[in-house]
Amino acid sequence: MPHDIVNGHIGHNHDHADHLHSHIDSADAAAELQVLTAQFIDGFQQAADKTAYLRLAGVPLERPGSAGPTAQKLVDVKLTTEWQVGTASPSFGSRELSYLPFPGSMVSERTNMHLVYVSIDEKSEMDIRDFLASKRDVLGA
Repeated sequence: MPHDIVNGHIGHNHDHADHLHSHIDSADAAAELQVLTAQFIDGFQQAADKTAYLRLAGVPLERPGSAGPTAQKLVDVKLTTEWQVGTASPSFGSRELSYLPFPGSMVSERTNMHLVYVSIDEKSEMDIRDFLASKRDVLGA
């Protein structure tokens, strides 16, 4: 019997006590999103036709804004590269941060992508991770 039909129930809108299966946990979902994001950005950078790439991925070229359902228009795709050279976290029993600079081999690079939308009245940015996470939720992955 297919997974989507269990004990006469279609999909996941039923009590999970009647069958066993695995769901991705939040740490795995975050790791998966990180991989998807890196691959999406790499594909965008390599694409000969950037607009076609975005369309194929389902990135909205227009989105709702304060003036209506298609008020904001996609005008820029912003890529930023950051290198994590250390970590800082609250110290126990102190207002000082515990700072740990990384040795060179532990420094990591990451590229972030934001979709920049504008309208006559406003400007907004959508982090590509938010877009990909919403696609993942819609696809039920």
